[in-house]
Amino acid sequence: MSLRPRPEIEKIETCPHGGPDYAELASLGLECERVLDFSVCCNPYPPPAAVRKSLRDAAINRYPDSGATEFRQALYRSLGVPAANILAGSGTTELIRLIALAYLDKGDKVLILKPTYGEYELACQLAGAEIVEQRARERDGFWLSTEETADLVKQHRPKGIFICNPNNPTGQYFSRAEVETVLTGCEDSLLVLDEAYVTFVDRRWSSLGLIKQANVVILRSMTKDYSLAGLRLGYAIASEEIISTLRRVCPPWNVNAIAQKAGTEALNADGYLAECRDKLRRSQEYLVDRLRRLGMAPLPTKANFFLVKVGNGRAFRQALLRRGILVRDCASFGLPEYVRIAPRTMTECKKLVSAIKTMKDRRE
Repeated sequence: MSLRPRPEIEKIETCPHGGPDYAELASLGLECERVLDFSVCCNPYPPPAAVRKSLRDAAINRYPDSGATEFRQALYRSLGVPAANILAGSGTTELIRLIALAYLDKGDKVLILKPTYGEYELACQLAGAEIVEQRARERDGFWLSTEETADLVKQHRPKGIFICNPNNPTGQYFSRAEVETVLTGCEDSLLVLDEAYVTFVDRRWSSLGLIKQANVVILRSMTKDYSLAGLRLGYAIASEEIISTLRRVCPPWNVNAIAQKAGTEALNADGYLAECRDKLRRSQEYLVDRLRRLGMAPLPTKANFFLVKVGNGRAFRQALLRRGILVRDCASFGLPEYVRIAPRTMTECKKLVSAIKTMKDRRE
């Protein structure tokens, strides 16, 4: 067949993610609803009650609002950021691709701090951009220096810079001063600050003031915060000029009516996030303590997930999956000896610890 896609497309490999592989579960005779999923870094508690009600009330007999006006107004009331500075997306992954589509061209250099979320690189590859890496080292606990980042920016003058803050999968969280260190040298670069997991960071700082600069986009996820993974909802915050540019390449009706309504109701649920944060903090402290007692060493983290070195991440994942428990094999991050674990309810965390203890006792 003579018809071929663009060369950039032929080189692309799909990006693995956490969450269940439904075909894999079926092959093992497992029902998705019965698997305890520690592989995704989402709020494991049910969405607010008003969100569940909105699933019944959303108008699905007509096209959704392409501008997600009600949802963006709710974000304005919650964040104090004008709706004109916000673009809603079908999850932050869609927004990452829109950014690449709007701003990157073939041959442009893009700096990505690794290991990190694989969709940054995939979106850049779609645009034909050239990837420049800053790679964290195991001997440093996978902690990166922003001074080194700033040096790479000065050296390569990238068109774009992707920083996941807190970083997936390492849990490193850059301070305001560290992010500003990077910004000092990137007047001609677009800084994408992905804060998909920032809600569950203790003593987090507000990055919203950074959008006063004309080269910063902040990404946030409703999926992670409000347990809306099945609906896909996120948003970008930036200058009006950047938001206007992204709107030009954004598909019409990109956020469905149910997601828009659910997101609006979620933002009005007072006290929900604080309660979930407290529960998850206790669950994570329990997991870290119990895994250490089992001779394992979870890495320090500022996020609602952590890395654990297990020797063979794939085999460890498979052994747990046979027991109906799913963790994230980190081979796709370039960390084949590690798994990533995100806390769930305390009852479920106890089941995970019990399963790991049994595996260790049997030397699986």
